[in-house]
Amino acid sequence: MDEVMEMSVDTIISIATLLLGGGGGAFFTWRWQRSKAKAEAKQAEASAAKELQDMYQQMIQDAKADREDRRQQNEELRAERDHYKNERNELRENIDKLTRSVSEWKNESDEKIRGLQMQVARNGRQLEMMRPFMCGDLQCKLRQPVTISESGEVKTKRVSRKHQQDED
Repeated sequence: MDEVMEMSVDTIISIATLLLGGGGGAFFTWRWQRSKAKAEAKQAEASAAKELQDMYQQMIQDAKADREDRRQQNEELRAERDHYKNERNELRENIDKLTRSVSEWKNESDEKIRGLQMQVARNGRQLEMMRPFMCGDLQCKLRQPVTISESGEVKTKRVSRKHQQDED
């Protein structure tokens, strides 16, 4: 029995050593793997946080660049708008000058045309008044001299009978 006990004590010690050796190693391995996994997780979190921060920095730089581009575009559009406003104002001034010039020319032309129409009408009236005194025979002595004033009045010069008889 001693042997059985010895064996059993040896067996128990062997089993305990195996369990403690294997279990202790497993326990320490398990703890080491757990702390390693925690460290890797922390490192992954730090890496993700750094990537996130880099992404935010890139977004901020892109937003600044975009804002600068938009500001520059706005300045260019303002300059272009001012250029077109000035050009429009110059064109309006030119149109106004041309309109005034054409209007003045039209008024002057209308006055000249009215003057010419009055002269033509007066000449027509003068010609109409002279019609009875016109004769196709150049040797005719019965014509009476008349004067027509600028206003269109006809003044007949009276020829004395004696002068008329002398001509016959």
